[in-house]
Amino acid sequence: MKKIMVVTATRAEYGLLKNVIRQIYESDELELILIVTGTHLNEQYGFTVQEIESDLVPISLKISMDVGSNEKTAIVKSMANLMNELAEAMDSLKPDMLLILGDRYEMLACASAATIMNVPIAHIAGGEVSYGANDEQIRHAITKMAHIHFPEADVYAKNITFMGEEKFRVKQVGALGIENIITTKLLSHNQLNQQLGLKVDNSTFLITYHPTTLFNNLVYEMDQLLEALDSFDNNMIITYPNSDNGGEYIIERLKDFANSHSNVFLFQSLGLQAYLSTMRYCGVVIGNSSSALIEAPVFKKAVVNIGKRQSGRLMASNIISCSNDKQDIIKAINKALSPAFHESLEQTLSLYGIGNTSEQIVSILEDLEIDEKFITKKLIF
Repeated sequence: MKKIMVVTATRAEYGLLKNVIRQIYESDELELILIVTGTHLNEQYGFTVQEIESDLVPISLKISMDVGSNEKTAIVKSMANLMNELAEAMDSLKPDMLLILGDRYEMLACASAATIMNVPIAHIAGGEVSYGANDEQIRHAITKMAHIHFPEADVYAKNITFMGEEKFRVKQVGALGIENIITTKLLSHNQLNQQLGLKVDNSTFLITYHPTTLFNNLVYEMDQLLEALDSFDNNMIITYPNSDNGGEYIIERLKDFANSHSNVFLFQSLGLQAYLSTMRYCGVVIGNSSSALIEAPVFKKAVVNIGKRQSGRLMASNIISCSNDKQDIIKAINKALSPAFHESLEQTLSLYGIGNTSEQIVSILEDLEIDEKFITKKLIF
């Protein structure tokens, strides 16, 4: 039986991984080692470890990364803490493979520790492109450390082979976000309104704005975003950003904005079910989150994608991209709300698979031979 160590560090990432985690746990061929870290253990971000515990999947180890700040130097220190603890865990628990998702700094720490500890790495969602954040470098660095890749689309699979990875290592499986929509029991409209304590309808904005880590324009970006939103009296549901450098500043600005606007509702975390249900019933998804690009097209929802954070990613026809300028944001939102654009949304097609991603990943892991050929990586051009 192969031991698969899975690390989750954020609410969004766990929302994507939960079906994979469940299927590994229930597999007769695999043994789950679940490591919980990052913002899951942070009160400021909703202490979302409780969501994992409520799913009744055993947690093998909790590793705190909290060093009291999300400034750059503090993030590096938190990565070092995670690497130290993870190395000890790998030494004692002896996983056969590490499974990680995405391109956040926590996963770079995990991949680095696994590389030194000679634990093969399986990486979900490599090969993607996002020119507006240092996630770009992190994602490709993990690709070069990983032994098997689970990209979300054909073009991303090709990008991985262009980086010299052997083709037998690359398995295009679609996006976990699409699967979540299919497998999650969404709330009814009334249930959602009751749970959130407000009315969500096709005029409601669902907003998530993360720091753009390559640029030092956060004050300007937030000034422009909030001034643009101030031009609308629609109900706005805003979720906290991630814990990247600048996240605390965004949270403070959002708190002030919510406190001064009766139509603005700020949540640390909606949880997967409520988040997807809100996306289903809202009018426009606004911000710079990848979920707007992957999940929103399935619901045929208008998306206003702000700034450069997602530049380079595949984008469906429902997505309106704009700059961080206030007037550009207002123009994009007005277009998203227009009857003509809403009519065009019926033609929206998802670009990220058919929704059986977890099953494919777990099946591949079950059948995988971790032999000399698999462990020995070669550069192919």
